[in-house]
Amino acid sequence: MRVAVVEEERCRPDKCDLVCVRFCPMVRSRREAIRVEGGRAYVAEPLCSGCGICVRKCPFQALKVVNLPDELGSDLIHRFGPNTFALYRLPTPRRGAVVGLLGRNGMGKTLALRILSGEVTPNLGSFSNPPSREEVLRSFAGLPLHDYLMDIYEKRLKAVYKPQYVDLIPKAVSGRVGEALSRLDERGALKGMVEALELEGLLDRSFDVLSGGELQRVAIAAAACREADVYLFDEPSSHLDIYQRMNAAKVIRSLTADGRMVLVAEHDLAVLDYLSDDIFLFYGEPGVYGIVSKVHGVREGINIYIRGYIPDENIRFREAPIAFHVKPPTQPPARSRPLLRWSELRKSYGDFTLSVEPGEIGEGEVIGVLGKNGVGKTTFVKMLAGLETPDYGSVICGEVKMSYKPQYLTGTMEGRVEDILKEAAGRRYEENWFAAEVIEPLNLKRLLERDVEDLSGGELQRVAIARCLSTKAEIYLLDEPSAYLDVEERLSMARAIRRITKMNGSTAIVVEHDIVAQDFIADRLMVFTGQSGLKGLGGRPQRLEEGMNSFLKEMGVTFRRDPDTKRPRVNKEGSKLDREQKREGRYYYV
Repeated sequence: MRVAVVEEERCRPDKCDLVCVRFCPMVRSRREAIRVEGGRAYVAEPLCSGCGICVRKCPFQALKVVNLPDELGSDLIHRFGPNTFALYRLPTPRRGAVVGLLGRNGMGKTLALRILSGEVTPNLGSFSNPPSREEVLRSFAGLPLHDYLMDIYEKRLKAVYKPQYVDLIPKAVSGRVGEALSRLDERGALKGMVEALELEGLLDRSFDVLSGGELQRVAIAAAACREADVYLFDEPSSHLDIYQRMNAAKVIRSLTADGRMVLVAEHDLAVLDYLSDDIFLFYGEPGVYGIVSKVHGVREGINIYIRGYIPDENIRFREAPIAFHVKPPTQPPARSRPLLRWSELRKSYGDFTLSVEPGEIGEGEVIGVLGKNGVGKTTFVKMLAGLETPDYGSVICGEVKMSYKPQYLTGTMEGRVEDILKEAAGRRYEENWFAAEVIEPLNLKRLLERDVEDLSGGELQRVAIARCLSTKAEIYLLDEPSAYLDVEERLSMARAIRRITKMNGSTAIVVEHDIVAQDFIADRLMVFTGQSGLKGLGGRPQRLEEGMNSFLKEMGVTFRRDPDTKRPRVNKEGSKLDREQKREGRYYYV
């Protein structure tokens, strides 16, 4: 069985001599496996042998043809059209539990949530003649999902879905936040949600002035206030700082009371680990096909994902496992002359004041910056980059060259991806190391011909990271580089930053909310504390263990190492290990 995908935006028959058609070896009764209709190429999957010639010949890399086991054909859940993405199997909700969905972007997690919410009726692959809901139910006869879907279709179960793209909410909802939440408060839970998600200052504001993180918290509250049997959350931690992520996780877990079902698609491994009772993995080829694994316990499921091998299905979906540090990275030896040094810094904006303790950075170091939103992390990085002038103090960097990736990317780049990277890298763009250390780790090969205006949020983020790292510099400043990235992309980004800084003897400062990514990337940490929008205090760079301990103590959260994969894990609040570590003041694993 073959799955073929033709990326419509990449297929350019008007500027192509259609080598994919001319070189196709599968000609049966004068019918080629590849044809052109309406100015677009199509692959006739029953005729296609999956030889891959067309894929290699396509000058625009618009074709993907993948061979799959024939037995998967009976598990096909949904396909949008000819030569488009295909989803195989579905996760199964469980009463009184949080079911986590883990996988790369473009694997069908959002589609699965929309099907389970009843918003999308699966077509079982018959996109030209979609089956009725009765036919769909017959295809699930004898399976747990049969009863679930029947109850959803007959409205015996009510589902509430929190969408992925919260930035679209202002286009659909107007008025004051408090008024909108009051209308949705079917459970009488609004007061508790306002306190738990820190929404007090947002209730009198309109939706069109809210930031991404504020919209995310309002969307979570709106879903949690409604009376439902099933709650579905699509990437609830996006735009949130680590404090807000843990608060949101506690709210979502509380919804399992009275046997309610909760499903969560999430990329932050620490949050997903804390949230979930069970895990379904999504694997396959992004944008081509996605397969849902069998259910696993949360620890086992995340560890399987890190290893890249599913033993009960004998499937390897990644060439090599993701490796974590066995212990916190040791502090690099001190240099006689730091690359960058700053005195005490102060900066004020209206009612907001920021104070940063003096510090310095040595060659080959990666400094992680942690703290809640609105306490001055971005302002500090901008002062180092020379984009903001401190009211008091100075930054000493001599002739050191810096490269800066901002937090918000809209309007920062224009043109073709390849042209942007060539301009940043110069002659180094043609060198082998550039492809090995930048293009391949950040998965940019298929984006080189694209215009940045046509990129998704995750694609734009990867291009911005690549442009920053391509620039020849001694210091790289990256503000929230993991936004919109999936788990593998986050760790590939972290690995690329570490390798380039060590290889070039440069250094990096990375503002990041993902604890797992910071643990993976940072040699030392700077912890920012204070009150959002009013006061910020930036601490000096300190050892990773010391910085994590002070940061996690303020959060009231303890971490441990997984004994198998060595990844950081959040202890359940109030568990025996959580109480022991808090009693000993050991919030970060040793």
